[in-house]
Amino acid sequence: MSLYAAIDLHSSNSVLAVMDGEGKALLQCRRPNDLPRLLADLAPYRNDLVGVAVESTYNWYWLVDGLIDHGYAVHLVNTTAIPQYDGLKHGDDHSDALHLAQLMRLGLLPEGYIYPREQRATRDLLRRRFALVRQAVQLMLSIQSSFSRNTGQQLSGNALRQLKPTQLEALFPDLATRYGVLIQFKLWLSLQEQIGALEHWVRKDLLRPDLLQRLQSVPGIGPILSMTILLESGASERFASVGDYASYCRMVESVRLSNGKRKGTGNRKCGNRYLCWAYMEAANYAVRYHPSIRRWYERKRARKHRVVAIKAVAHKLARACYHMLHEGTAFDPTRAFG
Repeated sequence: MSLYAAIDLHSSNSVLAVMDGEGKALLQCRRPNDLPRLLADLAPYRNDLVGVAVESTYNWYWLVDGLIDHGYAVHLVNTTAIPQYDGLKHGDDHSDALHLAQLMRLGLLPEGYIYPREQRATRDLLRRRFALVRQAVQLMLSIQSSFSRNTGQQLSGNALRQLKPTQLEALFPDLATRYGVLIQFKLWLSLQEQIGALEHWVRKDLLRPDLLQRLQSVPGIGPILSMTILLESGASERFASVGDYASYCRMVESVRLSNGKRKGTGNRKCGNRYLCWAYMEAANYAVRYHPSIRRWYERKRARKHRVVAIKAVAHKLARACYHMLHEGTAFDPTRAFG
């Protein structure tokens, strides 16, 4: 008889459930996050298991990789698309785990992508750069705010980058203010150094550096955005169509319709926020510096809101990049924007 297992993974423990082909629960238990212990629980059912569904929001690497290494067919649950129980009077972790096994038994389990281990750490490293850049920008804005508050003037980003710690004394005569700004300035310099080192590491660790030049031929896409698109997209073959890729990049409208009328919005969080950011950044640059893209944008802008028009350009760029990665073609602005 075919069996179905599911693990509801938490920060310190996991809830395991095993169900038979008729929907009957054979095992329900809570275990600490210990791979040998979970493998021991699954061992009696191993030969009949169709697969193991794992639901987790962030800490699944160790479990999914461990199960795969021991020969289990693992299905990573798409947590943003999982349907919830309706009408239950009581629900807990055990019922959630059984629900996952039931969905897999019925062939209704929404699955996420298990990113290959070879480039997973490199992709995560580039995501850390994203967080470091945001921290650096916050420090820069704080320094600029202090300067404006104490002098009534403005300090541009370029002027700040050219400053040296010794020059802060003239800009901030008050000792306490200068001390606070100096701390932020040194942190900002340290972040800039680490960001540069991180970018160098990611660039040399890419498995397909040849694809970077192809992506950088697209207007608005430079070294950082090309690395982001390459690593976040993964293998283009995992998308059944260019429409699926555009949806994954959050370029498709999220709306619910009934009888031709709008009844609300869909799941806006389903997709990759880093790809969405990358294509929106590229679109904002492209409409400023590429003539044919700017003309297309202006025509769209005449009929739609600016944000909608920019999103439409980003959508076009995402579709173009999919074809470039999937088919090995070069960027053709005429094909993309007419």
